[in-house]
Amino acid sequence: MRQIDTKRPVTATSRAARPAPVTTMVERAYDHLLYMLMSLKIAPGERIAIDTVARQLGISQTPVREAMSQLEAEKLVYKMPNVGYRASPQMTRAEVRDLYTLRQLIEPYAAARAAEAMTDTAIQTLRAIGQDMSSVVEGDARAYSRFAEADAALHRLIATGSGNRLIAETIDRLHAHLHIFRALYATNAPHEAAREHRAIIDALVAHDAAAAERAVRHHLECSQQRMDAVLAQGAASD
Repeated sequence: MRQIDTKRPVTATSRAARPAPVTTMVERAYDHLLYMLMSLKIAPGERIAIDTVARQLGISQTPVREAMSQLEAEKLVYKMPNVGYRASPQMTRAEVRDLYTLRQLIEPYAAARAAEAMTDTAIQTLRAIGQDMSSVVEGDARAYSRFAEADAALHRLIATGSGNRLIAETIDRLHAHLHIFRALYATNAPHEAAREHRAIIDALVAHDAAAAERAVRHHLECSQQRMDAVLAQGAASD
């Protein structure tokens, strides 16, 4: 299993190895852009100037263009003729529901497989994630960012721990979309989600596949209910 850095705000989707140094520059550009999108430093619909990104990173435009192509394939940005790239627009209520439907189909299964394959290194990572979640519940001043980092790390670990590359890449992309939407609507609910994540972590550490599957399914159901409640409030105020 690939070692996971729980302190990074985001991580790139797993990519096949390419010859250095191109890989380093492309991944650097990808990680930077993904962080900017997920943290809403690049807002939905906002234009993304390739030359500006290249100057910010101190690299040529070529790796930035390749990173943009990857993000376009993941539906996080789109290209307009004679305009360039823009961040994808905000997801609709129907799209969010479809997203949760897909997550329910694959993430509980992935959690079960990850529980069966937990290594000592992965368990250490899980315990670190659990500590970060606990600090959020205790009222950390940076509650959302701390929660988001730990939340992303947990879902990454489940995705990679499933042992299925296609499932791992799919979960990674789904989580990126949802993270952006959740940041827009402030539906992170760290207190409730931290308790749900604790049940997931306990099941993974215990190598209990059935419990891990149930815990992830319950978490997704609760998360969708929280999202629906916020979306309903937004619709009522329009």
